[in-house]
Amino acid sequence: MIHLDIQGTRLPALGLGTYPLRGADATDAVERALRLGYRHIDTAQSYENEREVGAALRRSGVPRDEIFLVTKVRPGNFERRRVRASTEESLRKLAVDAIDLLLLHWPDPEVPVGETLEALRTLQDEGRVRHLGVSNFPTGLVTEAAQHADIFANQVEYHPYLNQEAVLAQARAMGHMVTAYSPIARGRVNQEPIIQEIAAAHGKNPVQVTLRWLLQQDRVAAIPKSGNPERQAANFDVFDFELSAEEMASIDGIGGRDRIVEPDSAPDWD
Repeated sequence: MIHLDIQGTRLPALGLGTYPLRGADATDAVERALRLGYRHIDTAQSYENEREVGAALRRSGVPRDEIFLVTKVRPGNFERRRVRASTEESLRKLAVDAIDLLLLHWPDPEVPVGETLEALRTLQDEGRVRHLGVSNFPTGLVTEAAQHADIFANQVEYHPYLNQEAVLAQARAMGHMVTAYSPIARGRVNQEPIIQEIAAAHGKNPVQVTLRWLLQQDRVAAIPKSGNPERQAANFDVFDFELSAEEMASIDGIGGRDRIVEPDSAPDWD
């Protein structure tokens, strides 16, 4: 397992994303992942599976203090009163005493970010939330958020087809981490010749090579989603090889600005 040390907290760099798993599928997937060795689990209010994730945590038998648990406040709950009530609801659904990392899921131009983060800092002071962060925030908005709270992470879409150098540079300068969602570009990496060649050289598949490329980067975590038992196991089987500097540079060179996730409400990216 590769771990990150962020602001004095040690956490697994590889986690399990849970969107769009629902119901029993979500519970089974998370429980299975925990039994495989995953210890970083990502959910969100808007995924509507927090209750199922909480059930999986209990059923797995893994001690709570071994799991780094992430959820996100949905836009629409950013007002001071709503952010507190919705976070307390997330705690009840997850059936935990504290959330390890609570993110603002998308920027909400209708509510000042300071209002939201100041309310969340109260929950942090009470021990209900350990760390605060943002998701899908361009660098300018991260800078603004950092004026109101210590930012632990910025979770963004990141894969070989989407250059995130500005986000990465900011994270390294400010001391937080970048969590990559959609890290395999919804399977597109399987058809990438450069990654296929590197995978063949290591006896791995292109998804494994892509995840390894992310995990070898400074301050980067990755949260591939899979409810498939074989894929979950394969995604976790990335700790017995290492990419060379040349191989890392080859994947870096794919580059691009291909966004998969860009709803109408998405911010203007840097």
